[in-house]
Amino acid sequence: MNSNADDSGAELLAKPSGTAVSPLSIPRHVAIIMDGNGRWAQGRGLSRTEGHRRGMEAVRAAVETSRELGVSYLTLFSFSSENWSRPPLEIQFLFGLLRLFIQRDLANLHRNGVRVTVIGDRVRLSSDIRSLLEQAETLTRDNTGLRLVIAFNYGARDEITRAVRRLAEEVANGRLAPDAIDENTIRSRLDTADMPDPDLVIRTSGEMRLSNFLLWQAAYAELVFLPAYWPDFDRAAYLQAVEEYSRRARRFGGIAARRSG
Repeated sequence: MNSNADDSGAELLAKPSGTAVSPLSIPRHVAIIMDGNGRWAQGRGLSRTEGHRRGMEAVRAAVETSRELGVSYLTLFSFSSENWSRPPLEIQFLFGLLRLFIQRDLANLHRNGVRVTVIGDRVRLSSDIRSLLEQAETLTRDNTGLRLVIAFNYGARDEITRAVRRLAEEVANGRLAPDAIDENTIRSRLDTADMPDPDLVIRTSGEMRLSNFLLWQAAYAELVFLPAYWPDFDRAAYLQAVEEYSRRARRFGGIAARRSG
């Protein structure tokens, strides 16, 4: 499957803002850096944990809007491998939210044909968290609707390091010749080996960086940075990002392609 096709998304008539109906080019794979929970809460005199709790509501809205638009893959950066430096109580709360999300939302996701996949390093996770993640993947593995990819204890440099380590082991064991390693070989050892690269990467909170998220896969993604904090990310904000994506001409290093429509 080639993720570098310019017609990766379908055309949809939607109402992104006001009453005007506009044609949108729907990205096949949307990836989101969900940023700003703490600042959202701080600005309202609330605890950071309340910001994370409200952020879970935005997750539900993002999933529903993705299904409505016909997005095939939605990847959410939920817990970075660098987030372990946060206060222990905040980490415990985030893990508790993950448990709650799986316990409360998994059945509904399954009913709606959503397939859940988790990427990231699970070695450091507790056995009960690993069990919950495996439960979500096992229950939904045969679903053919939206692919919801949860990046949990994920960091792109760590992902690439793990892929390189696997390749080095294969070379050392004589199962792989060094000159046989190319981009496709590396891609096949990444956590996202069976997925297309993201077409659109959205980051909330106004920050303009990838923060170690899908560095290999996002090489030719369109990047859209929104000022809204994650708890305020709703259908209108999602459509705003897709509108911006629809205005872009994706070149992939070549000559500008003409969009249809």
